[in-house]
Amino acid sequence: MKPSYAIFDKNTKAFVYGYQTNAIQRMLDFDYICGRESPSIAAIINPGRAGIHKAFWGTKEILLPMYKTIPLAAGAYPEADVMVNFASHRSAFDTTMEALGTPTINTVAVIAEGVPERMARVMAATARKLNKIVIGPATVGGIAAGAFRIGNTAGTIENIIASKLYRPGCVGFVSKSGGMLNEAFNIISRNSDGVYEGIAIGGDRYPGSTLLDHILRYEANPAIKMIACLGELGGEDEYRIIKALQEGRIKKPLVAWVTGTCSPFLPSSVQFGHAGAKADTAKETAQAKNQAFRDAGAYVPDSFDDYGDKVRQVYEMLRASGEVAEVVEPEVPRLPMDYAKALSEGLIRKPTTFMCTISDDSGDEVLYGGLRLSDVLERQMGIGGVIGLLWFKKELPDYAAKFIELVLQITADHGPAVSGAHNAIVASCAGKDLISSLCSGLLTIGPRFGGAIDDAAREFKRAKESGLPPERFVAEMKRKGVNIPGIGHRIKSLKNPDKRVQLLISYARSQFPSTELLDYALQVEQLTTAKKGNLILNVDGCIGILFLDLMNSCGAFTKEEIDEVVKLGYLNGLFALGRSIGLIGHILDQKRLGSRLYRHPTEDIAYMLPSEEDIKCKR
Repeated sequence: MKPSYAIFDKNTKAFVYGYQTNAIQRMLDFDYICGRESPSIAAIINPGRAGIHKAFWGTKEILLPMYKTIPLAAGAYPEADVMVNFASHRSAFDTTMEALGTPTINTVAVIAEGVPERMARVMAATARKLNKIVIGPATVGGIAAGAFRIGNTAGTIENIIASKLYRPGCVGFVSKSGGMLNEAFNIISRNSDGVYEGIAIGGDRYPGSTLLDHILRYEANPAIKMIACLGELGGEDEYRIIKALQEGRIKKPLVAWVTGTCSPFLPSSVQFGHAGAKADTAKETAQAKNQAFRDAGAYVPDSFDDYGDKVRQVYEMLRASGEVAEVVEPEVPRLPMDYAKALSEGLIRKPTTFMCTISDDSGDEVLYGGLRLSDVLERQMGIGGVIGLLWFKKELPDYAAKFIELVLQITADHGPAVSGAHNAIVASCAGKDLISSLCSGLLTIGPRFGGAIDDAAREFKRAKESGLPPERFVAEMKRKGVNIPGIGHRIKSLKNPDKRVQLLISYARSQFPSTELLDYALQVEQLTTAKKGNLILNVDGCIGILFLDLMNSCGAFTKEEIDEVVKLGYLNGLFALGRSIGLIGHILDQKRLGSRLYRHPTEDIAYMLPSEEDIKCKR
């Protein structure tokens, strides 16, 4: 059991109220470099949700439990007697009062600023009545060197190590200011063996505990050999310390300084940063308080610049008398740097999981193929230009980008009867969501529906580059028993031509530098339609063939790149992208109409089962 003067030690367990992940990790990092056997945080109290929080303990990951209420956490971890309260100023009072009413919690650090003074006085009075301690409000917290850290006290790990807070010294320090707390830690570490414990009580007019409360704890603690204090102008808290000095209740040497000595040189009634830092009478000035400290026997420097010198003077005096032994510095565990920080500083390299060569969102603005999105929009590259950047990694000529957009418009829809639209409609009528219904339609794309673009491009490219005359190409495919990809349509024919194909051919004839493969394909079409009128060049074949003409003639692609496009199956993506527009339209149409579950009419199904007589005969 801890003595009454010690509110923190190396076995202290605490709750952190509020999901402050950075502060939680900093507390754990401090525990780790201090060589604690277990984390100081017993659990997190997060009103938003219960569960677990994953954090680092050195290089390993640990799980901290998370509860929604103080009673639940306290019931699970009765050994936790500290609560670090990160609640906002709106709820800090209620949560602190609840914690003070919890028998197992003895100390509450209230970080929030702006807690109403009436509420702060109630918190302080309640703590005194229950013989408990409130640190704050409006505090950065405090630290027991080598043992326990409240939240973000003392700043970075680098500053903590520089100030030797990873192990205890002999100085007990207390301040109103959290900013001055960190500065004092550094000063004390350079002029003595360091701090044993340091507390910032907070800068409000009515702190939960006073400077004197903590100084008297230090006086009772045999491990603390000297006391250091930083007060400030305004109020009379420092006079309570001075009275205790005069009464002999403080026997250990006290180095004291009251900040704000510049106040007489400023306009009257100036308030400094803290609510209580305002001298309304001559007695409350920094000069009067510093002189009163001197008169009472405290060690008071001539200015704050000399504060470290006074600390050193007292420390050397204690060393000479044998009160303080020389500290043997322990080896400080090296705290691993967080991956994100190390990566941002260029200190590590790690093989990546996968590569991306088309876009980059790691900077301030996303890049498409190396171009900033704002530049893409400013240059009005359009969706065709974006596809050029993201699919082909090329800035395509304007006519090529517009051809892509023409393809998307032409392939967007072909009515509700085709398999893709049918499937999407049926799925939508079954109550499936938009994405699921879209996927149902897209999954029908294949060699017989919209998926022949790549095959057509591949086969016509092979035939043309092999020098096969159209007649031999048609004969070869017939001999193999394979339909020519891109040739044939279920309802379109020479007498009922496909307007989409005509639009594509017309655009290519007027815009492309060359259409050699299209010319070859139309010669093939003459042969196939001579046999049957519907064996025309269909829209899939036309898109694939014209895209090869585009790549061959626009000057943006090498032969190897064209071969790769065909090999990897880029071109079916054009149909899938374009048709998605129509499929989504059909899905939304059915949802607007409130269509019910689709069932295919029985009269449209040929039921062809064996008869009863056939079954009997088989028996």
